[in-house]
Amino acid sequence: MTLEQLRIFVAVATREHVTQAARELNLTQSATSAAVAALEARYQTKLFDRVGRRIVLTAAGRAFLVEARAVLARAAAAETVLDDLAGLKRGQLALAASQTISGYWLPAFIHRFNAAHPAIRLELSIGNTEQVAERVREGSADLGFVEGDVDDPVLAAQPVAEDEMVLVGPVGHPLCGGAAVKVGDLKAARWVLREQGSGTRAVLEAAVGRFGISPSELDVVFDLPSNEAVRGAVEAGAGVTVLSRLVVMRAVKAGLLAVANLELPKRQFYSLRHREHHQTQAAREFLRMVGESRG
Repeated sequence: MTLEQLRIFVAVATREHVTQAARELNLTQSATSAAVAALEARYQTKLFDRVGRRIVLTAAGRAFLVEARAVLARAAAAETVLDDLAGLKRGQLALAASQTISGYWLPAFIHRFNAAHPAIRLELSIGNTEQVAERVREGSADLGFVEGDVDDPVLAAQPVAEDEMVLVGPVGHPLCGGAAVKVGDLKAARWVLREQGSGTRAVLEAAVGRFGISPSELDVVFDLPSNEAVRGAVEAGAGVTVLSRLVVMRAVKAGLLAVANLELPKRQFYSLRHREHHQTQAAREFLRMVGESRG
């Protein structure tokens, strides 16, 4: 069994599609299929079932996937230690960030880091707060950046910035006319919200809780998986929402959205790192740059 076979197996298992995995790995379909077949033959275990034109993991395949990912993570960690010996003259830095951060706050730091250390290859994956925490936990990301609280003893969370949340609606919406928003207004409104598990959704639920309103009492017409989808639906008149001011400020300036007269608690952006994993020089340098912005 080789690391290359494990890498191919994980790619195929993640996508449950040989052709897509081969394309991502820059391999031929036949080479990709042969690597999986060699594993199955060597250990006389079926890792995939062929269902029509699809493939799905068997029970053995699902169990093996967990271990294969762990082995690849350890191999990557070993390579990272060697890269560190070369200072910041080679290596890579894997980042994971939630949508608000990745789209509106993090790009400036990525640009600054790349300009200072062009030999370090940066990778960025995007998900909600729970997904980012999982990537740091499993070792596929060196650093995570989230806007929600993460209660996990293996992850070290450090505040890196403050974010202002606002209640917005389409121009002319009754909630956005300038008068102070009341409890009854919140209950009567139609809402467009980010999905469960996002930091933005958690802030909204905590905010209405301050008014004695359970999230289940809100008239939620849409749960959408991105800031842009939520903002677009609200601009189209679907309802109101709570988003970061970073996300809506251009639409507000353009006259597409209006901000309601409701003070919401500010939230923190946090960096996440695994307490037990080696922290690379690149990761330390990136966090140093981020820390400088707090003054």
